[in-house]
Amino acid sequence: MSIKNYIIRRPLLTEKMSRLEESERKYAFEVHPASNKHEIKAAVEERFGVKVVKVATQNRLGKAKSQSMRSGGHTIRTTGRRAHWKRAIVTLDEGQKIDLFEVEGTA
Repeated sequence: MSIKNYIIRRPLLTEKMSRLEESERKYAFEVHPASNKHEIKAAVEERFGVKVVKVATQNRLGKAKSQSMRSGGHTIRTTGRRAHWKRAIVTLDEGQKIDLFEVEGTA
């Protein structure tokens, strides 16, 4: 199966991205770490039916986390990392818009 089917994982909905959507037509998505800008552009255009002008990508490092728990009178401390991930910010052509909250199948 092609990686193209799994490129867009989820939209990133934050206050900062809401302001950028309104003012600069920019939308952020978590994407597959192995995808490149050309694949991301094609996937967004195919999935949402819009014209993408620019794609910016960022590789984000997972946070280091530590955890302590008590078990049988002893304290156990463990450390680990969250997964690394990739963010893509796409800029749409003039007059284009993506409705991330639309529900499919309703009229």
